[in-house]
Amino acid sequence: QVQLVESGGGLVQAGGSLRLSCAASERTFSTYVMGWFRQAPGKEREFVAAHRWSRWSDGSTYYSDSVKGRFTISRDNANNTVYLQMNSLKPEDTAVYYCAARDGGGDPYPAGPYGYWGQGTQVTVSS
Repeated sequence: QVQLVESGGGLVQAGGSLRLSCAASERTFSTYVMGWFRQAPGKEREFVAAHRWSRWSDGSTYYSDSVKGRFTISRDNANNTVYLQMNSLKPEDTAVYYCAARDGGGDPYPAGPYGYWGQGTQVTVSS
């Protein structure tokens, strides 16, 4: 059973930056696809970013069009942690951000295959 704990959310002005962290309890973390999703009030949960591990490279990263070029996902397998660096934040980025993990291959974008979720951390961007 993988447990995920997010941290790093908060209130920031538009144009500012935040870094979210997600600590995983499982040693096999390194082989999981790690994702970040967000959910704003009254909206469905949406994909933000994902990182797929590869033993032959730094892995593959995936981003939604709305955050591409502003957000960066990275992972530290030695510390079982994945990060989401968020720059140039906009009010529309306001949401609860969730860390998620899945094993196996396949499309990293849909939320359904992710079997493990954190409790979420609130990010609020003021205008």
